[in-house]
Amino acid sequence: MSSIGLRVTTAAKFDDVLARLPDLLKVEGFGVLTRIDVKATLKEKIGVDFRRYQILGACNPKLANQALTIDLAVGVMLPCNVVVHEADDGRTVVTAVDPMQTLAGQDARFAEVASQVRERLARVVAAIGAPV
Repeated sequence: MSSIGLRVTTAAKFDDVLARLPDLLKVEGFGVLTRIDVKATLKEKIGVDFRRYQILGACNPKLANQALTIDLAVGVMLPCNVVVHEADDGRTVVTAVDPMQTLAGQDARFAEVASQVRERLARVVAAIGAPV
């Protein structure tokens, strides 16, 4: 089975990765619109203890506009999710959506903008894995 999204595993601490991500995304033109603390939500809503797991909804307005200009229905795919979670071994895993898997794979009209988003998110993911 192939991997979902763009992924890196790092020895960096979960909180440190979460703190760095907004700035790394900003360099690539993304802002963080939403942040979902899955651990806290599952505990509150259904009483389940879950690993530390957060979903950041990132958006690059220029690229979002390009995609929305192609087809307004693409809004169901926005924002671009970046997930940070603690692995069983204590390392931190960062996974970003790969729009070439999700969007361009479904509709070739989005290939160019999906490729641009992928390149930018891949640089963010790679930067998380690089030594600070």
